[in-house]
Amino acid sequence: MIRPLTAILADDHAIVREGLKLLISVMENVSVVAEAADGEALLGHVRGTRADLLILDLGMPGVAGIQFISDIKALAPRMKILVLTANIEPRTVRAALEAGASAYLTKDGDPEELGAAIEAVKNGGTYLAQTVRFAISEPARNSRPQPAQEILSPIPLTRREHQILALGAQGMTAREIAERLGISPLTARKHRENLMRKLNLHSAAELTAYAVRLGLPAG
Repeated sequence: MIRPLTAILADDHAIVREGLKLLISVMENVSVVAEAADGEALLGHVRGTRADLLILDLGMPGVAGIQFISDIKALAPRMKILVLTANIEPRTVRAALEAGASAYLTKDGDPEELGAAIEAVKNGGTYLAQTVRFAISEPARNSRPQPAQEILSPIPLTRREHQILALGAQGMTAREIAERLGISPLTARKHRENLMRKLNLHSAAELTAYAVRLGLPAG
């Protein structure tokens, strides 16, 4: 039997939490184990439940913005964090990813994106809402075109590594990258591992944050 993915819902609006629970209730192998309306209660649940996933509103009382994500990751390094907020400022998105968030959704987004995001982070990937991908890629669209290699990294990358980085910026899992490039999932994972080792990154979320920070268009 597959162990259900356990989730904590953190939002100060009860109606939002109820809506999330309704959406999650129809998902397979996902279970809500705790709810929090403020940062203090959330920290207690993080310590006490050992949940797999946290769905977090950055605007909740007692949550010190992006720093709170780092604090949660320090307490529970294996917990995946899905940010659910109204803020799509590129600087905030990049900071959240760099702090350890695995997914970033907007409260006015398509409800189906919640399921897609949970599935992505469950499989070790990342997920950015469509509006978020568009927002963070705007600076890249408006800037003067440069050779991709120059934009991405001072460390030389192979053509395949460049492709892996670009697709990772879209929140794709290794399996999805494999399908896109016509290679096996094992080969895709190996390329991603080599790329992360070369760039001294340690997770798919860090890889996405790296691409976004350097202005690689996402989505």
